[in-house]
Amino acid sequence: MESSYRDKQRNKIEKLTETPKGGRGFLGFPVHTDLNNLDADIAILGVPYGLPYTPDDLSNDQSTSPDLLRENAQDSGWSEPRTIKHFDWDLGGPLLDNRAVRVVDCGNVTADFQNPREHYRRAEVAAKKIFQSGAVLVSIGGDHGIPIPIMKALPDGEPIILIQIDAHMDWRDSVNGEKEGYSSPIRRASELPFIEEIYQIGLRGVGSGREEEMKAAKEYGANLISAYEMHQIGMGKVLDKIPDGKRYYITIDADGLDPTIMPAVNAPTP
Repeated sequence: MESSYRDKQRNKIEKLTETPKGGRGFLGFPVHTDLNNLDADIAILGVPYGLPYTPDDLSNDQSTSPDLLRENAQDSGWSEPRTIKHFDWDLGGPLLDNRAVRVVDCGNVTADFQNPREHYRRAEVAAKKIFQSGAVLVSIGGDHGIPIPIMKALPDGEPIILIQIDAHMDWRDSVNGEKEGYSSPIRRASELPFIEEIYQIGLRGVGSGREEEMKAAKEYGANLISAYEMHQIGMGKVLDKIPDGKRYYITIDADGLDPTIMPAVNAPTP
């Protein structure tokens, strides 16, 4: 009873998210950090910190990514929200296609540097609140460990198909005793009862995965699509492999892109 009371009191006073550096929302969308009163179709959430494998990993360039992306997005230098009303030649029209889509930036998940794991707990709580509001969540890391708390927060009433764009498998059970770092998100996803299928697209080169991780992924039944296969059969054929009409969780690791496009990653893989 006492523990439950303490938890309730903590939930009342803890601040799950904070305003992004500079006070500006992603692509000029409004900042809204009150997750208990969220009215949006799409919610953006920064999750800056992963769980470190070594002391040097406690602070790294990846932890600055959510704010850097906000500061350097195409809209950041303008006083008007170009993303909403301006014509985008890449999209053939405005970003939201002139539809009444409500997008908010929920800021960055707060951290406790005396307890790095607390950041994951808060990320999971924040994500649950966003999902419960009915909004679609777009989370920005941070390293590729941050899907772990987000996936734990997914509603479990209906099966979900996981789609990963990545150069690496991310099937390690642990690294240096840490089971929730950036080498393990797909292994952790495979343990969630509501994950129905896993599609891993763009695999190439050498990463943290060993033969035993390859074996575990195949035994699970993960759909492993290498970059070579994707180029050979084309993206259309890759998409044909994925069932239609399902619920999907899509995770994109920046190193899934070629280093000529995305060079600033921990493990660039051509």
